[in-house]
Amino acid sequence: MAELTKELSGMANEQVTAQDPAPQDTSEPAPTVIVDDLHIVYRVFGAASDSEKGNAANALMRIVRRQGRPQMKEVHAVKGVTFIARHGDAIGIIGRNGSGKSTLLRAIAGLLPPHKGAVYTDGQPSLLGVNAALMKELTGERNIVLGCYAMGMTPAQVRERYDEIVEFSGIGEFVQFPMSTYSSGMGARLRFSIASAKTHNVLLIDEALATGDREFKRKSQERIQQMRDEAGTVFLVAHNLDVIEETCNRVIWLHKGKIKMDGDPATVLAAYNA
Repeated sequence: MAELTKELSGMANEQVTAQDPAPQDTSEPAPTVIVDDLHIVYRVFGAASDSEKGNAANALMRIVRRQGRPQMKEVHAVKGVTFIARHGDAIGIIGRNGSGKSTLLRAIAGLLPPHKGAVYTDGQPSLLGVNAALMKELTGERNIVLGCYAMGMTPAQVRERYDEIVEFSGIGEFVQFPMSTYSSGMGARLRFSIASAKTHNVLLIDEALATGDREFKRKSQERIQQMRDEAGTVFLVAHNLDVIEETCNRVIWLHKGKIKMDGDPATVLAAYNA
């Protein structure tokens, strides 16, 4: 009897195991950015008529005539944008000029307050060129130090990464010269080198790679991949769609402030080019 009871108990255990397999780990990476029904509205001055636009003489005449300022106009730049970005994502933001790409990045960085909706981030996002507060009157060397301090790096960390930043930027001996002597490409390379010297939870890059040469673009793409591997999230705005396709695992297409498409790069870029 005891042996029969033992056998039945074993069969019951086998049935439980067969019917209730061990749960598999299907969890997604943790979110780093949540954009929830985001609306961005800002105000600009609009001239009273086309003949009075953007002319200092016309502005003076309005003052002499005691005419008021041009009327204030509201621009609804981002309209109900919603998405979630996760650790390890590199998200390309594409769209025509005026579609809201740069405005969206500035809102994620906390530089533009939402008119409606909200942006939630894991840590402080870094917008390339803002945290690395570069000053044209100072040398590249001083800008590297100040830019790294602005990102919260310690003096020891700056000393440790200094040579790597200079080498990556490719500016060579110009690091001792004021940034006012740099070409636009040199300035862009130095900005990216400083910004990418630290691991960011969220790094926002707005057209920073457009002026680099082919070798620098290759290195920057490798650096972005490295940041993704370190569980960071990268947002990239670029008119060069090849850079988006080679660098990103996801693309968001903005059109007139709204998301027109969100998905894998091949599908979204094909639709965008069509």
